[in-house]
Amino acid sequence: MRMNKIVNLLIPGVMLSTMILSSCGDDSNESPKPTPTDNEARLLTDENKRAMVYSMVDLEGDKGRIYEINYTEDYKLDAALDADIDGVSALLGFVMQNLLDVQSTKPQAVSYGAGCSAFACPDKTSGDFLMGRNFDFNHIDATTGERTMIPVIAVHTAPKGGKKSVSFVDGLFIGYKSGFYTDGKSDLSMLMALPYVLLDGINEDGFAICVLKLDGKPTKQEQPGKKKIFTTVAMRMLLDRASTVKEAVEMLKQYNMCMDTDPASYHYLMADATGDFAIVEYTNADLEQNPDRMEVLTGDDAWRYVTNFYVSPSMADTDHGINHSTHGMARYLTLRDRLAQLNYRTTPAEAFALLQDVAQGPEHPELSTGFTQWSEVYNLSRKTLTLSILREWDKSFEFKVK
Repeated sequence: MRMNKIVNLLIPGVMLSTMILSSCGDDSNESPKPTPTDNEARLLTDENKRAMVYSMVDLEGDKGRIYEINYTEDYKLDAALDADIDGVSALLGFVMQNLLDVQSTKPQAVSYGAGCSAFACPDKTSGDFLMGRNFDFNHIDATTGERTMIPVIAVHTAPKGGKKSVSFVDGLFIGYKSGFYTDGKSDLSMLMALPYVLLDGINEDGFAICVLKLDGKPTKQEQPGKKKIFTTVAMRMLLDRASTVKEAVEMLKQYNMCMDTDPASYHYLMADATGDFAIVEYTNADLEQNPDRMEVLTGDDAWRYVTNFYVSPSMADTDHGINHSTHGMARYLTLRDRLAQLNYRTTPAEAFALLQDVAQGPEHPELSTGFTQWSEVYNLSRKTLTLSILREWDKSFEFKVK
């Protein structure tokens, strides 16, 4: 991925030297050169799939920390929506049966989890609409107790009849550690799962969505006559088919949301280029029962920001609700107070400064509920985003949906 130019952005307390990197589908005549690798893709025999897998680009050249890929193959969303995917095992089964060419007896890795901070607000200088997001997740090796470093993967999709988008994946959720692409041993076949293991993203109409972890039992909806849908499959559907928050909410209502990480559930923050925003939660005040009621929290400035507890009034007095949970409370209060001080209008630089204030690192592990893997400011009006990894605020990457 070639570097176009250097842009310096002054953030209070930090100078952000931003590397602007062209994304797939830009107007330049120079295409990014795939990163050479000798790694195999044993479960793929289709030449088009293999060519796609081997088109991945290491955006830093050879560090193995952030990659970009143009996912050009059919990931069969209609079939996924019809498959009653209700958890990790069902998602893995769908990928193996529908996207891989060779069935493997060796278990493939698919896992899922997230603990993060996010907010949505207008840009007070341009009038554009922004969404800020930290993806925080600790991957700790059970044997050594050491942190496992991940690759971030930017995934461009342009489905036939659907909307173009760029989304972001924690590679370890499909078994890939930092540097996997050229390590000489990792099989690359599971890159076919990339469209379905996203954690946030934006589409060509400026609709964006991210997922954040909650405590408690996983969501299980069981309304008659509705198909089941898993957390990340729903996100893929919305990026491919929704132009606005209102459309996304109506689409979600057509399915039974199912999550299977126990104990854990998830909620969404979504926003769009019209300035609309919403938190979507699945709730049940009886914590012995699975959450099964979809709630949409929107309109009020109190719903512009979210971390890792329920903000719905119906959950407020439960152990996992806003009145009692401490999971992400310090970050939540920082978002609340800073956004109120700014009158809920920021500049991109102020948005990044706020992400920096709520980022999590290794200095005080007893106070952290995660580890900031990446930070993003989305411009929903321009369909762009700027991303930094690992709290390296002096360097960032820019992507555009076109």
